[in-house]
Amino acid sequence: MAKKSVRDALRLDEVDLSTLDPAGRPIGPRNKKEAAEDLVATGAELEDLQEALYAEDGRAVLLVLQGMDTSGKGGVVRHVMGLVNPQGVRIASFKKPTAAELRHHYLWRIRRALPDKGHIGAFDRSHYEDVLVPKVERLITAAEVRGRYKEINAFEQELADSGITLVKCFLHISPEVQKERLLARLDDPKKNWKYNPADIDVRSKWSKYQDAYTQALKNCRDTPWYAVPSDRKWYRNWAVSRLLLETLREMDPKFPPPAYDLEAEKARLVNNDPLR
Repeated sequence: MAKKSVRDALRLDEVDLSTLDPAGRPIGPRNKKEAAEDLVATGAELEDLQEALYAEDGRAVLLVLQGMDTSGKGGVVRHVMGLVNPQGVRIASFKKPTAAELRHHYLWRIRRALPDKGHIGAFDRSHYEDVLVPKVERLITAAEVRGRYKEINAFEQELADSGITLVKCFLHISPEVQKERLLARLDDPKKNWKYNPADIDVRSKWSKYQDAYTQALKNCRDTPWYAVPSDRKWYRNWAVSRLLLETLREMDPKFPPPAYDLEAEKARLVNNDPLR
């Protein structure tokens, strides 16, 4: 029997967030030590695959990270994207739209941040913010929400057609762990800057955001979503790294053949002595 993949284990086929355990470990290492050891091997293989993708220069990967505050989007960027060569990475973070961004279609700022061919992109929040927040805050109608779902599905198909493979991760965290992490930001002077009083306002609407996520996950599954248990930081980082690794393995990027005569170039180099 074939070994179950991380993508199979974490793929969201039936969207019911109440049945997902934010502290679960559905596959993979059972403790932090095992995860750290596996992350080293994963990083080595990821680096090789990334180099081949960069050399191939025809396709790209986009890692989409969505989740409630403190779910670890920034942590994944640091610990997972930090495993590969930064020259081949493009990272974008999407906060509240600026006045300039609001003058354009909501996908305008997303398109400007897409990874180039040969690169791995990472979105800390994404185009889904422009459905989730407006829905919860009642800034758009139900019909407009449905319209944005359709636009997002069309947009993601457009990305696939252009050679960008999406890896969409929902970082699932419990309200209890979120509270612990927010308190940690208040207790540690080095983390005070990460705390935003508005986080409490968003937290007070937890159930509304869970409902908004559920609808987004249900309506935008043409490109699969992966539910990553995120109460344990070490498991979250391991899981996303493996999702990225399995995706690149399937893409199987190849180093292009040289566009020159190898033996002739070796001979030229041997015979070209600048000190002679």
